[in-house]
Amino acid sequence: MARPPIVILTGAGISAESGLGTFRDKDGIWTKYPLEDLATPEGFVRNPDFVQGFYNARRAQLKSASPHAGHAALAELEAAWDGAPFLLVTQNVDNLHEQAGSRQVAHMHGELASALCRACGGAFKWEADIEASSACLACGQLGTLRPDVVWFGEIPYHMDQIMVAIEQCELFVSIGTSGAVYPAAGFVQMARETGARTVELNLEPSDNAHAFDEALYGPASEIVPAWAGTIM
Repeated sequence: MARPPIVILTGAGISAESGLGTFRDKDGIWTKYPLEDLATPEGFVRNPDFVQGFYNARRAQLKSASPHAGHAALAELEAAWDGAPFLLVTQNVDNLHEQAGSRQVAHMHGELASALCRACGGAFKWEADIEASSACLACGQLGTLRPDVVWFGEIPYHMDQIMVAIEQCELFVSIGTSGAVYPAAGFVQMARETGARTVELNLEPSDNAHAFDEALYGPASEIVPAWAGTIM
């Protein structure tokens, strides 16, 4: 039987059990730090050392994080899809999906393990701290690197690819997302308009839980493998 085209959207909730913080929960990152200081181009201009230090710490934290059974289940699901249209869209800047074996991953908010040059626009893998003395690997300039992370007010990556995949999908699944941040929060409605079946897997109902045909709630390490097992 042919596999239906599928789009899976993941958010911070799938990485929480790996020790990486969420953002909008009651103990999330944005309850401890003002997002306008750490997640906007203007905040970076005001205090680049503060912003670099925050992302350097998160990059270091990522090195000790490991994928869990939920990440593994999505990698197994991709393999079981056997070449049929499959796209894993993640709002997460960690690489836990790739560590688990996922291949068709679109990081719409960028990646921690990547640096972006403000001078030449070059982007490349970067796992060390970004410092004022760091040189761009593309143009060689010093002090021009920033985290390759999409901040508020910037355009997410891979939007053309994501839009085409959603328009063509027959199954849309949202995992560990708040349903509060656009454009990702609008993906489920786009999928519904094209006739796709929609599924929410989350610790608790999201802000747009009403838009889903089906829902399963609980820890991602438990509910994602349970759900994936029903369609493999």
